[in-house]
Amino acid sequence: MRLSGLIAPRDREFFDLFEEAGGNILRAADLLDQMLRNFPEHGGDLARDILICEQDGDRITHDIIRRLNETFVTPIDREDIYELASALDDIVDYTEEVADYLGLYKIEAPMEQSQRLAHILLECTRQIADAMPRLRGFKDLSHHTIEINRLENDGDRVTREAIAALFDNGIDPMVVIRWKDIYERLEAAIDSTERVANILEGIVIKNS
Repeated sequence: MRLSGLIAPRDREFFDLFEEAGGNILRAADLLDQMLRNFPEHGGDLARDILICEQDGDRITHDIIRRLNETFVTPIDREDIYELASALDDIVDYTEEVADYLGLYKIEAPMEQSQRLAHILLECTRQIADAMPRLRGFKDLSHHTIEINRLENDGDRVTREAIAALFDNGIDPMVVIRWKDIYERLEAAIDSTERVANILEGIVIKNS
């Protein structure tokens, strides 16, 4: 059998797993968006579904790393595969932390800025999920990466406004601490989507 015939199935496995990861982060972000829009209705059920996404993300990451260790020739630089897998996993981890904190902190009603941030995260993950199939052919992803960068800038602005509002309105200090934690996790999730966009852009440039 020709060497290309041996490598091709492995190539497909990596790209298949990255597409699965893209779909998983989109599902987690969509569930969090629903959770904050309708909170507290079905909050517990949605939090459990997000936890399942987080567990699925861990499994996908584990599968990628295992295949990386078993594969001699990879379709993408090994360090890029590891970085991309790690950054995708960070998104779903931070998303799950937000859902968990809403329950742990016994949040009764969402702040409006948290709903806006969850929706920005959803839009970022949608861009990643749409971009991921294009990675297979190292096709131009600039439309998606530019939009993620724009959304991330919006997220930074909303986060600054949200934290400033906590300190402006004479809110109970314990409430301030809880919401600051939640905002920071939402911001970290959005920042992680920009990291994914930058890694994807770098991969395409290297391989085009």
